[in-house]
Amino acid sequence: MKNFTYLSHARRILFAPGARKALGEELDRLGIMHPLILTTPQQADAVELLAEGLENREWTVFSGAAMHTPVDVTQSALDDLKNCGADGVVSIGGGSTIGLGKALAVRQGLAHVSLPTTYSGSEMTNILGETEAGVKTTRRAPEIRPDTVIYDVELTLGLPLGMSGLSGMNAMAHAVEALYAPDANPITDLMALEAIKVLANALPKLADSPTDMGVRADLFYGSWLCGLCLDSVAMSLHHKICHTLGGSFDLPHAQTHTVMLPHSLAYNAPAIAPVMVRLQDVLGLDPAVALYELSGRLGAPRALADLGMPENGIATAAQMALKSPYANPRPLEEGALRDMLARAWRGEPPQS
Repeated sequence: MKNFTYLSHARRILFAPGARKALGEELDRLGIMHPLILTTPQQADAVELLAEGLENREWTVFSGAAMHTPVDVTQSALDDLKNCGADGVVSIGGGSTIGLGKALAVRQGLAHVSLPTTYSGSEMTNILGETEAGVKTTRRAPEIRPDTVIYDVELTLGLPLGMSGLSGMNAMAHAVEALYAPDANPITDLMALEAIKVLANALPKLADSPTDMGVRADLFYGSWLCGLCLDSVAMSLHHKICHTLGGSFDLPHAQTHTVMLPHSLAYNAPAIAPVMVRLQDVLGLDPAVALYELSGRLGAPRALADLGMPENGIATAAQMALKSPYANPRPLEEGALRDMLARAWRGEPPQS
């Protein structure tokens, strides 16, 4: 067994149907008297689901959360937070909303309670990615992590089938990259393989049982483990290229991860033979193709072109991916990256 270092982080997790009703108790525990409730414009009504947990206290809503956590949106939310006198943050939604909650909490030193409604896994990480002037910058810090995460499966029952699949694939990307991370360890390996197995089994069942509480609970469980993986180890090519594509071309986050995951894995496959063998046990003979086929079964987009990326952006993205050094099992070569991106742009199957 290789030598390794594993650092655990204490977080409070509530995992149960109806767990959102304990929000008031969590706010009291953290000393939050006036929370700023964060949502996207599309999920502004989600605040009504928290009514029982907000009784007997003042609260304010900011419903302007946006993809890739734009700095100007964070500033608007920060202005609202100061004007209303909020002393804590509650995020209810997916990665966009949780990201805004992280940005506010870390800037103001406030407690943050997160109620995820998708499978992004962002609620479990110490990572904050912010976009300004078309450039997405990512940083890690312990204080970025939400203080309490409430996994209430009932909050996911209204998540549309298509977005559920995309969100699940996005989560799986965290676990796949964790397996070949330079600081991978036996604990993250266990979490990653369990998460991939659970998600690969549950995601295809969504079409037939979109409101099945058991299936939805499995998806939450898998995404929780994926988030822990992302929090525990460094990410490589896949996350780097997705951040480049999202920040530079304003591509949707989960869709971009879904398109790129099979291709990123195929790119690295020649350098991670032991990982590919382990993935075969949970995904099949060719794991990269299995992920490509799974996204097709979910009706997810499989081409960057369908997400709005221009063809002339392929070379630009390849060059940008080389700008800042980061660990990756296979050396990054501009020509190989262009070829990978070109296949992803056309929606072709991955090729190792």
